[in-house]
Amino acid sequence: MQGQDWIERAGELFEAAMFGGDTSALDQSDEVLDSVEAPLAMARGKVLHVRFLNDREENTQELVLFERGAELYERLGDASGEADALFWVGCWHQVVKGDGVAGRPYFERSYALAKSVDDRMTMSYAIRHLGFTDKDAGRFDQARERLTESVTLRREIGFGPGEAAGLVALAYLAAETGDPAAAFHHLDEAQSVAESCGAKSVLGWIEQARTHIRS
Repeated sequence: MQGQDWIERAGELFEAAMFGGDTSALDQSDEVLDSVEAPLAMARGKVLHVRFLNDREENTQELVLFERGAELYERLGDASGEADALFWVGCWHQVVKGDGVAGRPYFERSYALAKSVDDRMTMSYAIRHLGFTDKDAGRFDQARERLTESVTLRREIGFGPGEAAGLVALAYLAAETGDPAAAFHHLDEAQSVAESCGAKSVLGWIEQARTHIRS
């Protein structure tokens, strides 16, 4: 059902309750409206997150929207939607606030929920950011394992830009742990993947990484 169809259905249920005396229509309306509001809240939150990445100006409404999305998806019994929302709550703590420790439980719950419904896209995001948390804490072996899992998941589902981005993360980790040869190997592989799928932004990240690692 498309967004406009959901709105029309909510209107029909309102009339059934208001004029037809069908009290069961009220509960049905709640579910219909939650189904509209949840993805809208997530979409608005993600737009705010990209704006933060561009201008580094925090907007607390971003967290409000992601938390609302998680609440609504949980109420709907949509594990995949809830997993995605929880990931973004964690991302707000880790990326916007710079607090990976606060974000960690959200990533863990997101990963578990996504895995329960084989949502490998969300799994790849959650395990990637758990890897960042491990790296920041100096747990380099665990970080490498998790970042590698993220790349593998993305490769399995054909998410080329994400796969390339994951390889860049592995390159930085390799460089940080004293293995520049492995770092450049990851970057070469990332460049091949990014070029094949037209991921221009990731190609820019790769060049930045090459410059950073050489310096």
